[in-house]
Amino acid sequence: MTISENRRIRFSYITTDAPCVVLLTGGNSGIGYATIQILARRGAKVYMATRNESRAKEAIQRMKSEGIGAGSVEWLHLDLSDPRSAARAVQTFLAKEQRLDLLINNAAVGAGPFKLTSDGLLDIMVTNHISHVILTNGLLPLLKQTAAEPRSDVRIIALSSAAHSFVDPDSFATRESLNKDYGNSMKGALNTYGYSKLACMLYFKALQKRLDADGTRITCVSVHPGAIRTPGGESVFAGTPVIGFLFAKVIMPMMFGSWKDGALPVLYAAAGPREKFRDAAYVTPKGVEVPSKAAVNARLSEEVYETTERVVKELNL
Repeated sequence: MTISENRRIRFSYITTDAPCVVLLTGGNSGIGYATIQILARRGAKVYMATRNESRAKEAIQRMKSEGIGAGSVEWLHLDLSDPRSAARAVQTFLAKEQRLDLLINNAAVGAGPFKLTSDGLLDIMVTNHISHVILTNGLLPLLKQTAAEPRSDVRIIALSSAAHSFVDPDSFATRESLNKDYGNSMKGALNTYGYSKLACMLYFKALQKRLDADGTRITCVSVHPGAIRTPGGESVFAGTPVIGFLFAKVIMPMMFGSWKDGALPVLYAAAGPREKFRDAAYVTPKGVEVPSKAAVNARLSEEVYETTERVVKELNL
């Protein structure tokens, strides 16, 4: 049975003595919106971490009008295009909360053309990977503290994509490797997007290895939500010449699922049986699957981890 067919997802871990606290990046629309709403309805306290306050508060108001049950949703300022904003978001969150049960690195960009930031880093890699690493590492002490509590079930979820399988890089050993750009065509943009998602998957595979080695009970999971029609996904195609625009406006509405369906694999990763998620598992609408050959390459995983940590250190945050 696929996850889409099995809609009765158990949220047993949201039964701890303290309210479950969740931080999700993005979330004012699409998959993140549906994920936040369902978690809140299960009683969680959820932080919607986005850059646009007015859009976030409009989304939260809309959620409340639709019903969020016993839970709550609060906005947290986070601009993933700026690594320094990610560092500030960590400090703001730590001043508010004493636990964190679930971190969902959901937000991403995909539309080109891509460019280098003032730090000399490719903008899509900053948003989709590097800033999420800064956020995760900054919150890791609190995640570990929560994981040490009785009956806790702490998880870090990274939204990925089947596009990670479109690329098969030789190495991630240098700073320049994080800036690889496959070009402005529709295929090129998809490959660059997939490259950023592959880097993210490999990083969390390496992080899981380190968490396991020191006995920390935190589970890392990468999630491909399926072929889903979201505003971000439409922008990837609509930003390319005629074929991409037609694909976004004609083909996607007919063939792609809704963002509510896209939330189901994320929720399964958040609340499914812990024993199913080993070695930074890869979850799709069909369940736990094996990702691409590159995504399970131990050497590439270590290279991404070491290179990303070095780049973050150079940013001096």
